[in-house]
Amino acid sequence: MLTFHNACSVPSSFHLMGIPGLESLYIWLSIPFSSMYLVAVVGNVTILAVIRVEHSLHQPMYFFLCMLAIIDLVLSTSTMPKLLSIFWFGAGDIGLDACLAQMFLIHCFATVESGIFLAMAFDRYVAICNLLYHTTVLTHAVVGHLGLAAFLRGVLYIGPLPLMIRLRLPLYKSHIISHSCCEHMAVITLTCGDSRVNNVYGLSIGFVVLVLDSMAIATSYVMIFRAVMGLATPEARLKTLGTCGSHVCAIVIFYVPIAVSSLIHRFGHHVSPPIHTLLANFYLLIPPILNPIVYAVRTKQIRERLLQILKIRAKIR
Repeated sequence: MLTFHNACSVPSSFHLMGIPGLESLYIWLSIPFSSMYLVAVVGNVTILAVIRVEHSLHQPMYFFLCMLAIIDLVLSTSTMPKLLSIFWFGAGDIGLDACLAQMFLIHCFATVESGIFLAMAFDRYVAICNLLYHTTVLTHAVVGHLGLAAFLRGVLYIGPLPLMIRLRLPLYKSHIISHSCCEHMAVITLTCGDSRVNNVYGLSIGFVVLVLDSMAIATSYVMIFRAVMGLATPEARLKTLGTCGSHVCAIVIFYVPIAVSSLIHRFGHHVSPPIHTLLANFYLLIPPILNPIVYAVRTKQIRERLLQILKIRAKIR
């Protein structure tokens, strides 16, 4: 490691602390975290497998759900194995490039997930407000293009973050990151240079993704609600709104933890550091865990297919 002015240095690697203040509980914390990660992986892989084999689910909403499952697998896998290695082996060292790659994966795929939720809201809008055109508007090619657009938007938005750190801020006050992963703000606070550009860019991206995407989704649901209220009977209204239930639950599961974590990070100076870190990990784990459960419980075709698979396995045994 090269040192300048006896204060700042160019690190070849960082050391992730995990959850500072709770070191004595790492073995116990590893139990719920490893269990949650296992549930997230099994749940999302199951969703992918069920949609692949069940031809009745080869529809736009379920293709978007497959994209969501892949994103959730990337998000959880980019952070949880490293966190568990810290809990079990104290292996907190991570190379500079690996740290920046982890930062990119976390923020990029969170941005992509928001874009997929926006695409799913558009799908629900067309399915309810313009049903006759649903199959012609949301073809398989259009669904693929929407998914690609969400991915490219994530790369375009988040790509500059690690590059700006690598090129503009090579010097660091410390190589100890008081966090369980290379989250943008956790790394920026260690830099010696002027990080205002990075902070403004990060806040701007957060505003665009969190606020504008949620506003666009809310607007689509206002139009959906108006269309539903025009239906003749209460039964028809409930049935139509029921098709949106899983999507609404998934949106709440995704946006609320991120919003709470961001607000506490920015304004909750009285909140202890372990709470900050735990919340940051929960917003990376809660959606991957709950999304498959929500869709499995609320989607009849997925639920029936899962029960059918379980019955077949029970008979074989």
